Amino acid sequence: MKIGMVCYPTYGGSGVVATELGRLLAKRGHEIHFISTEIPFRLVHEADDNIIFHSVERFSYPLLGSELYTLSLASKIVQIANEQGLEVVHAHYAIPHAVSAWLAKQAAGGVRPKVVTTLHGTDITLVGRAPSYYPVVRFALDQSDAVTAVSEWLAEETRREFYPGRAIDVIPNFVDSTRFRPSLTPCKRSRFAPNGEKILLHISNFRPVKRVEDVVRVFARVQARMPATLLLIGDGPDYDRTVQLSHELGVSQHVHWLGKQEQVQFYFSCADLFLLPSESESFGLAAIEAMSSEIPVIASRAGGIPEVVKQGETGFLSPVGDVEDMAANALRILGTNGLGHQMGEAARRDVVARYQPESIVPMYEAVYERVLAQD
Repeated sequence: MKIGMVCYPTYGGSGVVATELGRLLAKRGHEIHFISTEIPFRLVHEADDNIIFHSVERFSYPLLGSELYTLSLASKIVQIANEQGLEVVHAHYAIPHAVSAWLAKQAAGGVRPKVVTTLHGTDITLVGRAPSYYPVVRFALDQSDAVTAVSEWLAEETRREFYPGRAIDVIPNFVDSTRFRPSLTPCKRSRFAPNGEKILLHISNFRPVKRVEDVVRVFARVQARMPATLLLIGDGPDYDRTVQLSHELGVSQHVHWLGKQEQVQFYFSCADLFLLPSESESFGLAAIEAMSSEIPVIASRAGGIPEVVKQGETGFLSPVGDVEDMAANALRILGTNGLGHQMGEAARRDVVARYQPESIVPMYEAVYERVLAQD
């Protein structure tokens, strides 16, 4: 199949999922056309004859006052569909990507490509914050030939918000357990914990929904009880506020600000605990990357996270914002002899059983085949 993969190139779960899916589909013999403003960050060093990258021009016009991304993207999809014979356009996010894909489908000559839309969460939860987007999101979903969601929670939210009877394929995210594994060399442990400190880790795009300040608050409570260090990977709008809070709580000297990192698996492999206190997560891709690396997870009981983290087995879940409970659970894991190792092993077994590419990528192939068989 010839598949156009439309995604954001930036640091975040949707871009990672789209990139990894495209890479694996290419290895299975499909021709994958990545369509984005930049090369997705996990595709930078990839070399595969079945992978082609197409750059979307950032065009702006003073009279209109902003970049015409949706139209530029639609035009690029039309061009590729006509020149390369795209059969499927896989849009990651309903707005604007599915909207652009629909526009392209109407404008394309010859055989029009089918549109598959994968929901990652923000496109649905955005409606609760900005109801004005509701008609556009509903239209994008209605015009898609198939819709997938990364968790049962997100599928149910979508049906509740838009279509009570809408058929949605739930296809969870996946992780390469050969890449994300324990004791992976080069582990950075001696650099960050030279005296045997416990290592806590958080990775995100530092948006308010990730509640990175809660990460620092949890860590401060842990560090007050035992020697520990915190690794923060990523960047975003809450970066400065989080730095300020670490100074206010007196733990800044124990926090390592590592910015964006491409090879995050090396940091996972030497951590003792992963913190994910998000206000909302449709799935929690970073959680299964941690679990695959044998790291137990402390997370909020929000969105699709309870589908991923098994309470008391692979980690602990707390109410959103309950840093006291999160800290108590963290201290329980780190302070109880053998508990962290036991939960970490259980976490990896669970990931290997449920979230391997070999079982999940064919689910997307089945969706493509189904829509291509439609009239």
